[in-house]
Amino acid sequence: MEKITDKIAALPADANYFSLEFFPPKTAMGFSNLRDRLDRMARALRPLFVNVTWGAGGSTATKSLELAEICQRELNLTTCLHLTCTNMSRKMIDGALEDAKALGIRNILALRGDPPRAREYQDPNEDPENAIDEGFVWAIDLVQYIRKNHGDYFCIGVAAYPEGHSDESHPLGQSLEHDLPYLVEKTQAGADFIMTQLFFDTGAYDNFERVLREHPSGAFKTIPIIPGLMPIQSYQMIKRTTKLSHAKIPDSLMSRLDAVKKDDEKVKSVGVDILSEIVEQVKEVKSRTPGPKGFHFYTLNLEKAVSFIVERTELIPPGTPDIEEEAVIDDITSTIPAVQINGSNGSPYDTPLASLRNSSRRHSSIASDPRNRVIITGRTPSHPEYESSAAEASVPAEPINTRANTLAISEGEGVLGREATWDDFPNGRWGDARSPAYGEIDGYGPTLHVSNAQALSLWGHPQKLDDVSQLFVRHLKGELSAIPWSEEEFNAETDTITPQLVKLNSKGWWTVASQPAVNGLPSSDPTFGWGPQQGFVFQKAFVEFFVPSAEWKVLLEKLQSADVQDTVCFYAANAAGDFVSSDMTGGLAGEAKEASTNAVTWGVFPGKEIITPTIIEEMSFRAWSDEAFGIYAEWAKVYDKGTDSARLLERARDDAWLVNIIHHDYVDPNALWDLLLK
Repeated sequence: MEKITDKIAALPADANYFSLEFFPPKTAMGFSNLRDRLDRMARALRPLFVNVTWGAGGSTATKSLELAEICQRELNLTTCLHLTCTNMSRKMIDGALEDAKALGIRNILALRGDPPRAREYQDPNEDPENAIDEGFVWAIDLVQYIRKNHGDYFCIGVAAYPEGHSDESHPLGQSLEHDLPYLVEKTQAGADFIMTQLFFDTGAYDNFERVLREHPSGAFKTIPIIPGLMPIQSYQMIKRTTKLSHAKIPDSLMSRLDAVKKDDEKVKSVGVDILSEIVEQVKEVKSRTPGPKGFHFYTLNLEKAVSFIVERTELIPPGTPDIEEEAVIDDITSTIPAVQINGSNGSPYDTPLASLRNSSRRHSSIASDPRNRVIITGRTPSHPEYESSAAEASVPAEPINTRANTLAISEGEGVLGREATWDDFPNGRWGDARSPAYGEIDGYGPTLHVSNAQALSLWGHPQKLDDVSQLFVRHLKGELSAIPWSEEEFNAETDTITPQLVKLNSKGWWTVASQPAVNGLPSSDPTFGWGPQQGFVFQKAFVEFFVPSAEWKVLLEKLQSADVQDTVCFYAANAAGDFVSSDMTGGLAGEAKEASTNAVTWGVFPGKEIITPTIIEEMSFRAWSDEAFGIYAEWAKVYDKGTDSARLLERARDDAWLVNIIHHDYVDPNALWDLLLK
């Protein structure tokens, strides 16, 4: 039940510390797997505290509190609970604060959340007790409310933006100068520490901290300022993140990522280099102010990259000498290969290990593999994961639960490390739904990612369904930068099927995801290639779209017909929660099939197992469909209640089915489109 500021004050003046941020997973299996990951990271990395995110409007309230309980009570981690205040009732805010007290949580990061919703949407159920409280408009309102009602029980943090908060309502746009008066007010209202939005421009952060420390108000002279950093997990992720957060990546850093953008392993390796350099540069900035130097990492519920970063930059605190466990060391370690990331040749992290563990630590897989290995004689094992020398096989199994070996596992070393970091390359909603990191990167629930004013500018006031169809068509043709379900630009791959997608959208089947079929193209192909060189990539064609219920009924009969059912797999859901899939209805005799997992993208590379970065399955589709219809509802609320546009979108949402169809014939590039368009 410690306060973050008390823990910081207890550190030596020259100490470094760090915190980690997690969001509540979208699936039950993801929650279970995150619990194990949290336990391992707590033992290996020893963060000073952890943050648990809170969905805007309380959309993840129950799951956020469940995750906070695991962190605070089960794992004994000092926990900081995020709390937003806009679009929330006073009852919900009071309940969250009381629940935090009951869990022993004494740290709150007070945030605004999404802009306040239009008045007519604030009380849809005419329930005064649960009505959205109009008194909460800015984060300062929440800070003042907590201080008024709970005194100094809670340690309160507030957010800051080194490059300025992007708010289109301000005519000068994004700037630190515009933010400063509001940050002064938040701090003077009772904030105990400041935590920043992610950034990659250390020059911008240098200016930010200098301006705050020298501010004439004196509000920031001694307050802890904790810079927020996001490990680079993939090229697509970092492009999307910086677009949404408006954080700039200096050209010198972006060029390093551009050079390896087709290979996720290399992107992650370069990303660790970049973040480690940023940490060291920020240490220099923070050395101007006396006291411990802190860092906050947005983990995205992944562990390998952040584990490498905090070890390389020596942020991991030393253990207590009388209880610190050493890595298991023996004479055979000279035969153990260096740390490798998913089979890469040589270690991209070939730097001296931090002083907390010996560089000759025992490989985490020796004598402890959960899998059998072949014992060989006469040569050195060429594949230590699957082969063992007689000398290795004779070594009695030793406990692997030491601090150093736990860190090795978090870094993906050995068989146990690969099993711990199996989801190390997330693919958003197309990844494995069992992963703690499954879903979009932010973990904040369904949102338009644009303000109401931006939404109106982009999508106008649709009066009929064809108006919506034309928005989708314009997006496909590059005439519209975003639709509610996608704020990203199309890649060259999508361009190859744009004519087919335009036809689907023109007839009112609004597509939100798709890909063409690919049959064994080189991994170096400029349009479809990905992964290491000398490989080959494959794709099944699929398309996901909203379709009116009457047309879905006709399409369903076609998909279940004898000449089609064995060539496709489909999933479909509506806003009411009804669900249909080929697994449930695929047999003509009415017999349900086993639940399928469809690898729709895979690659074959030298010296590697087959890699399947994109999969579609029932669990992931169900999780996504809830969000997809949630985004539909958010779009409708852009318009005044009762207007033609609002009613149109509400009716369309209630009538629509979200359908995902996968065609198994990846050899014929036209198979899926012929099925849907002929």
